[in-house]
Amino acid sequence: MAVYGIGNPLIDLLCFVKDEDISALSLHKGSMNLIDEDKRKEIVEYIRKKEIIYSCGGSCPNTMVTLKSLGIDTTLAGGIGFDELGDMYKTRLNELGVKDELIKNASPTGTSIILVSEDRERTMCTYLGANRNFSDDDVNLNSAKEADIFYFTGYMWDTESQQKAIRKVLEKKKEYGFKVAFDIADPFAVGRYRQTFLNILKDYADIVFANSEEARSLIDNYDAYECARSIGKICPVAVVKNGKKGSYISEKGKMYEIPIYGSSKPVDTTGAGDTYAAGFLYGQEKGYSIEDSGKIASILAGEIISQTGAQFSRDKSTELKEYLENNFPSNY
Repeated sequence: MAVYGIGNPLIDLLCFVKDEDISALSLHKGSMNLIDEDKRKEIVEYIRKKEIIYSCGGSCPNTMVTLKSLGIDTTLAGGIGFDELGDMYKTRLNELGVKDELIKNASPTGTSIILVSEDRERTMCTYLGANRNFSDDDVNLNSAKEADIFYFTGYMWDTESQQKAIRKVLEKKKEYGFKVAFDIADPFAVGRYRQTFLNILKDYADIVFANSEEARSLIDNYDAYECARSIGKICPVAVVKNGKKGSYISEKGKMYEIPIYGSSKPVDTTGAGDTYAAGFLYGQEKGYSIEDSGKIASILAGEIISQTGAQFSRDKSTELKEYLENNFPSNY
């Protein structure tokens, strides 16, 4: 069992703020922003006297870390800098047991500043840094060849070099026989690359993840159920996450409605989608049905939003792993 992911390794800086702080930084509450080095410095200077929680993050990396914590072997490829943050990231991956294929280049290691408002809404500001330079030359195809699943997100379409890296692996799908799981991840990326994403779903994807907003942009339909049904006509398995209403999954035309689990009052929604994807892929790697994989995904997402941060502690991971192995799907 193995999952190979190419993503954006980012050092997360999580900080609890007030709405007036968001306004003072000229940010739109709840937005996800790609920022340059100057804006990154401005925000870091503004929040430097507040409590900041540092962790190794990034969307695809969060999924790879969670999968590994549940006993699934994972490999992470991406770009980091020749700096302290890059070294920190590599050390953390080694501690977690994720196979490290991070490539260093001249740009600084990327950061994601996560500003959590009092109502737990998150405003994200991402500086991609060294990730922008990750290219097809940095891809180790042996890792793709050994994997059951290749996983990536729509965030990889932010630069042409990253796109080339993803396409290099996708073109080996038939030859190597791995499945492709694609998390659309970003409604703004859909706006820019809608037809490209539809082509990926048609030509390569076996599993696609989208939230209701991303699915709406992709399919031009405001109904999450209908979006899942429509996307399911393009690729074998389509997952549409619909927030507090749960999620819908289409498997070769058959529809499943997956309830939410856990608290309806989240502490921090950071990483909920990444954790959902990890739970679903865990279920698939373990041989569970599509419906049960969806339930596992929902359980893990419900757990992650009940804590601060996008990854589980070692103790919590052990607890969840034992629960899934011994009790799932009964008694939850």
